[in-house]
This record gives sequence, structure tokens and C-alpha cells, in this order.
Amino acid sequence: MPPTYAHSANSQGQAHSLTEHLYAVAEMAGRFAEPFQGEPAAYYAGLWHDLGKFNPAFQDYLAGNRSHGPDHKAAGALLAREGRQSFLGLLIQGHHGGLPAQREHQAWLDEKNANPATARALAVARQALPDLTPQQPITIPDFARRNPIAAELWLRMLFSALVDADFLDTERHFSPERATAHPPSGDLALLLQRLQSRHKQLVGESAGEVNAVRAEVYAACAAAAAHPPGIFRLTAPTGAGKTLSALAFALRHAAQNGMERVITAVPFISITQQTAKVYRDFLESAAAETAPAVLEHHSMTGESDPDDFDHQAVWSRLAAENWDAPVVVTTTVQLFESLFASTPGATRKLHNLARSVIILDEAQSLPPELLTPILDALQQLTANYGTSLVLATATQPSFAAIKPFADLQATEIVPNYPRHFQILKRVDYQWLTEPPLSWEQIADRMRPHPQALAVLNTKKDALALLDTLGNAEAFHLSTLLCGRHRSQVLQEIKDRLNRGLPCPVVSTQVVEAGVDLDFPVVLRAFGPLDSIIQAAGRCNREGRRRAGQVIIFQPQEGSSLPPGSYRIATDITRAMSRAGNLDLDDPETAAEYFRQLFRNSDTDAKAVQPAREMLDYPEVARRFRMIDDDTVGAVITNYGPAADRQRVRELIHSLRAGSPEARSHLRSLQPWLVHIFRNQAAALARAGLLAEIMPGLYQWMGDYHPVTGIGGIHSLEPDQLIV
Repeated sequence: MPPTYAHSANSQGQAHSLTEHLYAVAEMAGRFAEPFQGEPAAYYAGLWHDLGKFNPAFQDYLAGNRSHGPDHKAAGALLAREGRQSFLGLLIQGHHGGLPAQREHQAWLDEKNANPATARALAVARQALPDLTPQQPITIPDFARRNPIAAELWLRMLFSALVDADFLDTERHFSPERATAHPPSGDLALLLQRLQSRHKQLVGESAGEVNAVRAEVYAACAAAAAHPPGIFRLTAPTGAGKTLSALAFALRHAAQNGMERVITAVPFISITQQTAKVYRDFLESAAAETAPAVLEHHSMTGESDPDDFDHQAVWSRLAAENWDAPVVVTTTVQLFESLFASTPGATRKLHNLARSVIILDEAQSLPPELLTPILDALQQLTANYGTSLVLATATQPSFAAIKPFADLQATEIVPNYPRHFQILKRVDYQWLTEPPLSWEQIADRMRPHPQALAVLNTKKDALALLDTLGNAEAFHLSTLLCGRHRSQVLQEIKDRLNRGLPCPVVSTQVVEAGVDLDFPVVLRAFGPLDSIIQAAGRCNREGRRRAGQVIIFQPQEGSSLPPGSYRIATDITRAMSRAGNLDLDDPETAAEYFRQLFRNSDTDAKAVQPAREMLDYPEVARRFRMIDDDTVGAVITNYGPAADRQRVRELIHSLRAGSPEARSHLRSLQPWLVHIFRNQAAALARAGLLAEIMPGLYQWMGDYHPVTGIGGIHSLEPDQLIV
């Protein structure tokens, strides 16, 4: 029998043996799936995924004798159906193009069954692989057999194990120098020791009431880590040291329960960067030869040069693809849109959620309209995949108010948390909602204070107040600014606050949850209760003053509220405020607000769960969007230093020329993007404000203001344009 190959020759002139590739992928996939009773299934999915490459026509293609490679997936999928393991065929069909819908998969199999080339490939495979089929039927775990939605997630996790193993073994063939850069799994016990040592030094340098509460929260987290894996709530007031305390719990809990990594997901990129920096300061050694501990993965991390073999650059690039790192910091969008994705690239990391501790920071920010699929997946991960979940926030959502999760059991990490809210009561609330205030009246409330933050519900309102304020030194934060601009403005605001310099800021909600700012005065437009409380968390955060001042106002001239859950949440807050004085320092107030919000919301508004029951993976991915994807990206070329502007223009030129590095270039451009609703892009293009780079991506040709960002739009309102 002539030799058969999986892939063409690498840079050393060596072709990739097909049998070696199949066995390597099978063994690796089985190992990845072992935590969720998927080892045999993943093993045979790996062994069968490329059986079609035994087809002599495919070998001719690899030898350069054919211009197109014939299908190489159907042989393994048909073998799976022949052995009554058709669910594996679904994974095999999708291992390059993405998971299909089950009904489409069956039609595809019927079509491929008539192809004689498939039978030829299987005949050769049976000669080459004497142990091609299992001696015993491949079992499906009881939890996946009983529930179609549980089966949907189990198959998705098997798919992740398969595609990651396939990626890694193929990479090992073509780029052995990159593959060897994968570090061994991190020693979580060692990381815990580093955290404890550095935290002890920090506590030794601190005193006062705030730091006493932080010490209590940290100690409670350390004690609660002894619990077995499950769902946990970490309820702590703003400024109580939640970030480090949650990490201490997660590392100790993981080390004691044989878990493999800690994954922290936060709602905004700005908090991701902030959290990753805190983690690195406490966990990573300064020694150059030490493997990195913290992987930061989101749309603004960009990609390093693929030809850069610096240890840190290569590790970050490879680990980001499958979260093969001891500590991962990401966004909730990245986490959950991956969890419900169908493509190989997005899903290959998912198997690493098993035996992990997932910290959901600012858990109240999860979108109500997607809570049913989100909570279902999280509950399954904790029940069947050896995962622990930490819901960390100052405003703990009442998820048990959602009917399918009425029996949701969660362990309170800090049992006496209401006491901490009373101790850290650091602001006085002033309600100025009746009568509504004009922009001039609101500006008059802001002007006497050198350092003041105003948070508005919409970009249009923020621009109106900024204009009325008439202060050339005022800062602005919203998604009218590209990501790089927002990050730099946030840093400048922090510097001015720390130095006691004047710092008036007008912002949208992007500044609220988790952003580490400390103003003496905060003004917040009337809106959802959790948003008001989060805005108050930017006031007297460090407790340096007797009390900060939080003013809640109703704009007289304000634009309409954002639709959907935001408007529902605001109406509930209004009803609660009219019923009596709201005690925003009592955690029960937030709990009651969330109970009412969830009871009045459709928590599966996009019907994700029915699509999951049908095993329609592409439709699940289409319906589950945490960010409205009906937008286009506009690249800002006229912000930042000259070198940055030149680099952005070079990337745009390369994309227009059809660069094969398009994926890397697109990621590198993320920090310079502003997102515009697709239905407005044509009008903006006709006005000369957008120039297409490629489908879905444009160059912004209009003004870009150093304070307010994207500008030059006169015919359309900002809130109609930008998300």
C-alpha cells in the first residue's frame, strides 16, 4: 500500500503522514473531552475526521496533480452513521466549515452516500487502520441522552475538542517552531502563593475602614474556596476589593479541586484591560524566562506579527486561540458568543471551560433578553463539566426569578455582605427628577465642582450637555470614540483625578460598571436602578471623603431612552421610586428590582433555546448576538500619533489589495473602529463620509474631533448611527 498523507510538505520538505495525523488528533481530542465523559466519542471523531483523504484522488491533489481537493469529510461521517454513531458525523462534517444543522447534515449524508469515491476511501482506510471501529458502542452520557439542549452543548464541546486537536496537530506539522511555544499548564498553586504574598504586602501598607472591609471580603473568599465545585455569589459593595478577592477564591478553589484554569469575563474592554493589569501585577514574575500566567483576549488585544517568535508574542497568539493559559481575562461577549458559535475558530477554546473557574464580573450586566440560554449553559457547565461559576457584583441579579431557574442554588461567598454595604456607605443621594431639569440647569449643578462626572442615557444627550457646559477642558466618553481613544481618555482622567486637577467628564454608560474612577460628585440621568448604583460606584470610591454626592436628575430635553430591556428597567425603577424612598445602600433593593425586571422580560427573546433543541447550530449562532451585528466598522485614520496613523493606513491599503493576512489586519484595526448601523452606511457613503475597504468595513472620511470623536454628521442623529 503506497504512503498516504494528511497535508503537503512543510518547510523542511516533510509531508504529514495521514495515519500519524489521525491517531494524534484522536488521542488529543479524547484527552480534551475526558472531563465531560466524551473521551471515546472525541477519540473516534478524531480518528475518522479525515478518512476521506485516503481517497487516491485526494492524494493526487496533495501531490499537485489536481487543482481541487475532493471532499474528505463524508467518509468519516458515513462510517459514523454506519456504526449508529451519526452524531459524530455532525462534528466531522463541520470540522472545517462549521457545525451544520442536524437536518441539513442528514441530507448531506444522503447525497454523499451515492458517491463511489467515499466507498473507495473507506476501503483503503480499513486496510490502513485495523482498529478503525470501536469494539463496543460509543456511549453518550446520561445527562446528554435525557435532554436535547444538554445534548446540543455536549456535541458542541466534543466539536471543540476535535477542532482544537486538529488545529494543534496541523500546526505542529507546518510550524513546529510555533507549536513548541505552547507552555505547560500553569501551576495554580504557585500563582496562589504569589497572590497571597503580594496581597499580604499590600494589606500591610493599608489602614482605614475601607481596607478593613477589603480584608474581610478577601478572608471570606479564601475560606469559601474549600467548597466543592458549583455556583457561587460574591456580593460586595463597590471598592471592597472584589477583583483580587474573586481571584484569590478562584485560584484556591481551583487548586484544591484539581481544576485547570481561571477565566474572568467582564462586560467592557476597558475593564478587561484594567483587570488583566491587576492580575499581572500580582501573578507574574519579573523573570524574563518565566512563562506568562495571564492571557488577555478581546477584540483590542490585536495579533502579534506571525513572524515574531518572541516567547511572549508567540504564547499570546497561540493561547488566545484556545485559551490554553492558567488565567484568562476576556469579555462576556467573547465568552458567550463563542459558547453559542458554530465556526471552528470561535469554538475551539470551549473544551477548556471544563474544569475551570469562571468569574463573571459585573454579572448584572448580562442582557435580560438572552438570560435563559446563558444561564442554561452556565448551569450545565457547573452540573456536568466540572466547572465552578462565580457571580461577582455589587448589584446581585435575582436569577431565581426566571422560571426555569427557580431552583438555582448558589453559595454566598461572603455571608454577611449587607453589613459591608452599610460600612462602605460613601455617598449621599439627591433626587432631582421632579420637575425635569434643562441642560443649562444640569450644567449649573456641575460647574461649581472642579471634578465631576455626568452620565447620560444616550450619546445625543451627552453631546447636548457637553455643549451646554461650554468647558474646553471637559472630557467626553462614549462609543463615538474609537477604542484606542477611549482608553487614552480614561487614563488621562485617572491621572488628573489622582493629581487633584480639574476634571469635568460627560459620558454615556460606558464609564459605569467596574471602571476604576473616583469623583467627589456624580450626576446620573434617571435610568435603570442598577445603572444608577453602578454610576454611584464612581463617586467617593476610595472613601477619602466623608461622603460623595450623587445627583439623579430627569433631563427636560432628553432624547428617548434606548429601546428594549433598558426602557423596561427604567420604568421599573420609576415605579419603585414612586412607591417610596429607595435605599440604594441596601442590597435587597437591587434584588427586588431584578426580580421585577426578569418577571417583566422575555429572557429568551430571540428564541435561542428552540434552535438549540433542533441542533441547528448556524441558527443558534445567528440568533445569539450580545451586540447587534447589523453594523459596519468605520476605521478612524486621523487619530493618534503620526506613526499610528501611518500604520492604520498601511493596513487599510493591504486589505484593499486582498492581503492573505486579512484576519490579522482586521484584528489589528479593532482599536481604531467605530461601529455604525448598516442601514445608515449607504447614506453616509453617498455623503462622502464612508469609503468601503471590504464588505462590512469602511474608512471614515469625515471629521474626528479630539474630544467628541466621530463628527461631521449633520443630517443624522448620533444615536441613530452609532452603537
